[in-house]
Amino acid sequence: MPDSPAPQSPQSATTAAAPAPARQSLAEAGIPLGPLDGRYRAAVAPLADHLSEAALNRNRLHVEVEWFIHLSRRQVLPGLAALTAEQENGLRAIVTDFGPEGVAELAEIEAVTVHDVKAVEYYIGRRLEGLGLGHLKPLVHFACTSEDINNLSYAVGVRDAVVDVWLPAARAAVGTLRELAASAAGIPMLSRTHGQPATPTTLGKEIAVFVFRLERQLARIERQEYLGKINGATGTYAAHLSAAPDADWPEVSRTFVEHLGLTWNPLTTQIESHDWQAELYADVARFNRILHGFCVDVWSYISIGYFAQIPVAGATGSSTMPHKVNPIRFENAEANLELSNALLDSLGATLVESRWQRDLTDSTSQRNIGVALGHSVLALSNVTKGMKQLKVAEPVLEGDLDANWEVLGEAVQTVMRAQAIAGVEGMDDPYERLKELTRGHRVDGARMREFVAGLGLEPDAEARLMALTPASYTGLAEELARGV
Repeated sequence: MPDSPAPQSPQSATTAAAPAPARQSLAEAGIPLGPLDGRYRAAVAPLADHLSEAALNRNRLHVEVEWFIHLSRRQVLPGLAALTAEQENGLRAIVTDFGPEGVAELAEIEAVTVHDVKAVEYYIGRRLEGLGLGHLKPLVHFACTSEDINNLSYAVGVRDAVVDVWLPAARAAVGTLRELAASAAGIPMLSRTHGQPATPTTLGKEIAVFVFRLERQLARIERQEYLGKINGATGTYAAHLSAAPDADWPEVSRTFVEHLGLTWNPLTTQIESHDWQAELYADVARFNRILHGFCVDVWSYISIGYFAQIPVAGATGSSTMPHKVNPIRFENAEANLELSNALLDSLGATLVESRWQRDLTDSTSQRNIGVALGHSVLALSNVTKGMKQLKVAEPVLEGDLDANWEVLGEAVQTVMRAQAIAGVEGMDDPYERLKELTRGHRVDGARMREFVAGLGLEPDAEARLMALTPASYTGLAEELARGV
């Protein structure tokens, strides 16, 4: 019996896979893993000054140096004298001079200590001799647990990132909405409740609704408190009192935290409770969600022609369809707002819990704060750019209104109700009569005016309705838009 044929591989002999080419290591070349440090770096780069690992270490240096100076100025320990102005300046120069060489040196120290905050302590200690402060090396990180330094460093970094980067980007984006709300305040537009033609409004008024909502969230974020603590391993000042029992350590702690521009948290475990972070991230996430809704609305208005997109010279909308100008700015913003909120929601849920007096879940979580805000900043950048590439297509809005005279049914039946209350005869069942005329039917101007003329309204009421058009049936929309 002949041998059975060998089983065929999934690929036939004639279509064997080509051997994988030898490839250079992109990892060894330092290529970024994520898009925020790669493709989108330019839009989010300012956050690196506040929320990168290097920025965190610079803030740690800042907190350690200021604690050293604070203890010296208050002379809380026996034999501890105040520093000279030159020595204080020299200490602060450790922070201001921290750059790429310092980052590399700190990494070398941490490779030995396998502890990031301890590496910061040693980094400062190396420089004290040159300042004539070698004998005060034990004062660096005095009575501190790592979280005393970390919570203050994160608070400073998050505060500066929000105030210096996120808020300006948010205001710029909302500013473009405000400009459109003002310029389009009087441009009539057909509303669509449940996606169906409804009582007209103005384009500016609908944009102004988002402006009002977003600015309310910005006001909340601008009032945000950034809390900090420095009270030892379990928040009891035990080590502090052991070394200097006569010092008012809560007062020393309070004045130091406030010196950093933060709000003092007087009662904690080993960690600052992070409630303020959860509050902040919830507010930013809510802002993101409102903006996401705006992007969806604008995308939809573009799709029905209410906005024309201004082509960017040299840009390609589709690789195969030359006519396309895609609303990519708003689509990109939607996706990045969703990514931002996924992280912000996770941070807010994770950071408010800690097992007993401390666990380490907050440590790795907080390293993603910059990523969470980065996706939001990227979205804000796209909204700002996208808004500047829109032009209102007024003829399309006008045509849409003129094709939907049935939306005046609301006005007619409401006037009939008012006439009935005033005692005018023949105004029975106004809603049902307009429902019969308009529901599921297209009604043009002539038919609507014919209906109004046959109602027997008082002259002034009839004149008001006869003059009404879908484009003029916008109530106080223009005034409301300008009011914002």
